[in-house]
Amino acid sequence: MSDARQREDICRYGRSLFERGLTPGSSGNISLRLDDGGWLVTPTNASLGFLDPARISRLDAEGRLLSGDKPTKEIPLHTALYDTRGSARAIVHLHSTHAVALTMLPEIDPRAALPPMTPYYLMRAGETALVPYYRPGDPAVADAIRGLAGKYSSVLLANHGPVVAGDSLEAAVFATEELEETAKLYLLLRNLNPRYLSPGQVADLVNTFGLDLPSHHDHDDH
Repeated sequence: MSDARQREDICRYGRSLFERGLTPGSSGNISLRLDDGGWLVTPTNASLGFLDPARISRLDAEGRLLSGDKPTKEIPLHTALYDTRGSARAIVHLHSTHAVALTMLPEIDPRAALPPMTPYYLMRAGETALVPYYRPGDPAVADAIRGLAGKYSSVLLANHGPVVAGDSLEAAVFATEELEETAKLYLLLRNLNPRYLSPGQVADLVNTFGLDLPSHHDHDDH
């Protein structure tokens, strides 16, 4: 895919997420890993609804800015997920309302922030880890994500928002949207004793679709 097309895709998906209220103001960022090990990443203080393809930050494999505007300050969390999740080609980080709300609830399990509510949550987002609060841009968040050892493609930052990796930009966007919708479902059904997918139903999804869920790892490879 050409550089111009990749830049246009980042702008197109960013605008879609912004226009549907999934990340307000200048919040959120998107990165795309390139074949040479470098990245395209949205600039700091840029609204995902109004991105300029020519101003998207182009970084080399060491994270040095080659062209475009200054990149997002959230580079450490993107780097940590790319470094530990070898299949990741794109990462989406949003401040989406329901996913952020979920992180503030006292009962959330850091190893499985959401229960198995729908098949598409597991098929697109997998299981979701919750990491503690760090101020935006704090390099320590990278250590927290590295501590997950690449087992999770979707991570929630407490009081902040989701960070989701995919093997393509489209996959990362769709997984982020699925995570947000599942968080919304959880909040709607909280304390109503809903029926979640049974262990047998989850195992069937794992076996049928080859899902890589942390709770179904038979070994430590990732």
